Amino acid sequence: MRHLGARDGAQRLVASDAPEVAAAELDRLTGMERARARQAVRMRAMAGAAPSRGPHANPHRGAGMGHGRGGPGGRMHGGEKARDFAGTMRKMLSFMGQFKLHILLILAFAIGSTVFNIVGPKVLSEATTALFDGTIAQINGTGGIDFSLIGRVLLTTLILYLVSAACSWVQNWTMSYVSQETCYRLRRAIAQKVDRMPFGYFEENSTGDTLSRITNDVDTLGQSLNQGVTQLVTSVVTVIGVVAMMLSIDWLLTLIALVMVPLSLLLVGLVVKVSQRHFYAQQALLGKVNAQTEETFSGHQIVRAFGREDETVHLFEEANDALYEAGWKSQFLSGLMRPVMDLIGNAGYVAVAVTGAFLAVQGTITVGDIQAFIQYVKNFTQPITQLAQVSNVLQQLAAAAERIFAFIDQPEMPPEEQTHLADQVGSDVRFDDVTFGYDPAHPVIRGFSMDVAEGQTVAIVGPTGAGKTTIVKLLMRFYEVSSGEISVGGMSLRDFSKDDSRRMFAMVLQDTWLFNGTIRENIRYGRLDATDADVEEAARRACADHFIRTLPGGYDFEVNEDATNISQGQKQLLTIARALIADRRILILDEATSSVDTSTEAMIQEAMDNLMVGRTSFVIAHRLSTIKGADSIIVMDEGAVVEVGCHEELLAAGGRYAELYNSQFDEMREDVG
Repeated sequence: MRHLGARDGAQRLVASDAPEVAAAELDRLTGMERARARQAVRMRAMAGAAPSRGPHANPHRGAGMGHGRGGPGGRMHGGEKARDFAGTMRKMLSFMGQFKLHILLILAFAIGSTVFNIVGPKVLSEATTALFDGTIAQINGTGGIDFSLIGRVLLTTLILYLVSAACSWVQNWTMSYVSQETCYRLRRAIAQKVDRMPFGYFEENSTGDTLSRITNDVDTLGQSLNQGVTQLVTSVVTVIGVVAMMLSIDWLLTLIALVMVPLSLLLVGLVVKVSQRHFYAQQALLGKVNAQTEETFSGHQIVRAFGREDETVHLFEEANDALYEAGWKSQFLSGLMRPVMDLIGNAGYVAVAVTGAFLAVQGTITVGDIQAFIQYVKNFTQPITQLAQVSNVLQQLAAAAERIFAFIDQPEMPPEEQTHLADQVGSDVRFDDVTFGYDPAHPVIRGFSMDVAEGQTVAIVGPTGAGKTTIVKLLMRFYEVSSGEISVGGMSLRDFSKDDSRRMFAMVLQDTWLFNGTIRENIRYGRLDATDADVEEAARRACADHFIRTLPGGYDFEVNEDATNISQGQKQLLTIARALIADRRILILDEATSSVDTSTEAMIQEAMDNLMVGRTSFVIAHRLSTIKGADSIIVMDEGAVVEVGCHEELLAAGGRYAELYNSQFDEMREDVG
């Protein structure tokens, strides 16, 4: 049940326009189940694909395989800098404000761990001094080694280090929680955002790049946050504490050690300036490679059918080479800091050792103080090195966060109050002088008017690009009309919330969509509370029961991720069964038989006839022979209605419909001949 519930939850991320539904469902997803949420993003993008877009359409776009700005069709120039580092970090700090108490706890224990660790060498120096002085006294015959004092000092040092380790453990545990919870909430925010974004976004941006933001970028942000915040706090506290302890020992040695700091900062600044742009380019190019990989795997049959393997590999190699270039430069510059800082640190170490020996000979400081100071020098250069590394980590964090927040800050569909009117109105539909364009300057639909009575079947036909599928998208409110009105049951669609209006419709599309799961689960997707008996009854009415029972496992047969282990016709019958079990009053059938053979078409037509009984139906048909029995046929051309009538009337008129109908039979005769 957990498996099914998680799967249904992932699918409901797309089925609902309500952000709280997405949040509630994503809360339940973990591990492998969370991967199903990524499929939700893909499905959302597929739902937004626009076959007829008018003069500004992208000819390369397809359902879920677009060449958007972040996809393979675009060009990401290596070396691009983060556009707003400071602004992104402000947004990140604002987002992290919800973890104020946790962050204060992290700071407190980080400071405690560092302070106890810093005090340790100073305390331990007393044991070194006692051992040295005792040894000298023993040699001179004036005394001996005070082992009790040394024992107390060592015990105190051990306690200090144990307390430091305990504080460090609490700090790391809390930081791990904060970083993972941040990733979790950002993924949830992106999933919620998907439901609130207009469909146009997914037509202009590649699915792979969107998926990369919810996977690669969020993971990078989490790792950088976990590593960067801890190191930043401990490094700053260590530097301050070590300087204070060194000053308490000797000011001259401290001055020698501090001389190395300006040189270190200069080198760090130079490296950061060069490496920052490579880190952002690395994240952006990672999204591009991810987009190419995703769409190539999705369309591998088309790639092979058209012999584009070499070109695809070439495009991938270009993007991969650019990613390699940005990756090695950013990592090389990041790794360059350690040896440079070690060199500076060792130089300071040698200078302190020589000067300390000279001062010890003069009796200015003790041997234990020299030993402690040398440890502090080592402890001083290490946090400087860590701060240099933190700067790189913060660049990675900013590059990932910038892409995440850029997505979250995208314009959203306007908020709306939920309505519950769908069950209170009839199923008659009216289009009143509807005009619409994906680009307002270039309308796809112009002055479209149509009245569909309750229970009537209306077929919409016309050449490619006439605007047939756009009518469906307007009915489903994937887009809003530019002018005019669409009403159902006498009420404007605008009076319904989107979620409420869509509860009146069931869709069967040419591009079938099934998810990785059993046949029973795929049919039940139309109504999640349906019983097994309801599922089997819907399959029988959809003429799918017979073929289902011939499969291994029957209704428990597992459909693979791309649904390639059943035929196209079988997939279409399952989508009809899914629409049947949903039991909606208005049907949209978008060229549901155009991709199957004639015998399968007859079976699908019978299933659709069962589905349309008692329902208002819109049928978009390519094969005009399948719509002879429609109550009314609307002929569209260039976004306008050019003819209206039944099959016989339109044939007798000898107009555009007759031309389309006869041309199909001419093609059939040529094929037979």
